[in-house]
Amino acid sequence: MPPARRIDVGEVNLSVHEAGPSDGVPVLLLHGWPELALSWAQQIEDLSEAGYRVIAPDNRGFGQSDAPHEVEAYGLDRLVGDVTGLLDALDLEKAVIVGHDWGGILMWQAACLVPERFLGAVGVCTPHLPRGAAPPTEVFRERAGDEHYIIRMQDEAFDDFWVGREKEFFEFIFQPPPPSGDLDKLPPSVSHLPKRFETWLERGGLKSGEDCVVPPDIRARYVDAYKHSGFRGGFNWYRNFDANWERMGGVDHRLAMPCRMIAAECDFMLPPKLTQFMPVLCRDLDLDIVPESGHWMQYEEPEMLTAHLLSWLGRRFPARRGT
Repeated sequence: MPPARRIDVGEVNLSVHEAGPSDGVPVLLLHGWPELALSWAQQIEDLSEAGYRVIAPDNRGFGQSDAPHEVEAYGLDRLVGDVTGLLDALDLEKAVIVGHDWGGILMWQAACLVPERFLGAVGVCTPHLPRGAAPPTEVFRERAGDEHYIIRMQDEAFDDFWVGREKEFFEFIFQPPPPSGDLDKLPPSVSHLPKRFETWLERGGLKSGEDCVVPPDIRARYVDAYKHSGFRGGFNWYRNFDANWERMGGVDHRLAMPCRMIAAECDFMLPPKLTQFMPVLCRDLDLDIVPESGHWMQYEEPEMLTAHLLSWLGRRFPARRGT
């Protein structure tokens, strides 16, 4: 990872890693939960070596970036403001924006709200979806009950659930995916992450290195970061699910900019079948599915992910402007 610097993006300061030539086409990488900019380490190296100007922040509430306490500080307009504020601070009119997990949700919604700031949009695991008919928490509760991890996160008393157990949490959360043939057989309880974590601990926790897709040295960096920041900032993104759903009411979800979707065959939280809406929403779409990869694609298939990114970027946005 290149060194980070703190950048004032308007309302907060973000810890931002940068690499590549200053005149390269800018590519902004947004991570998800419970990750950090660190999750993009391989892509930062590969894209910058290919001539792109790579920008990877710890999102608001994560890592070394500012983490306001109030739930409302993580509403969609504030998060989109962080993205545009970062581009402004770097004197960039536009960038290619790439998002994974929550970074993907923010990326697609930002592309709808401020399309003039983006050259193109890339979803890694996270598809662009139409606005649902009901608030998201109602849908999550109906599908998997009150033990769904997103429902549990709505309670601010949950902030400390993993505090003091950071090492075990990252060993648990970065488990390998189930085989793709098993995805349709998984029960709703697969989303009961807190309950599953407790059961996993009772059974002895991590048995071997093969039971985790992230190596120990990288997990240790996550553990250190979360011991410093706590978990509340990331949870506050989830606590705005319904408010963000309200905010996107009446917003045109159709995108004219070039879009790229890189789905993971074995992602049981965001299965490839969710991409079915994208040809309708994205006028200019390239879609690929990475075989055998689960949700943590940056760690499970880093070379394949980089290859997909560079192939599309090279065709649509050559690294050096004017080439």
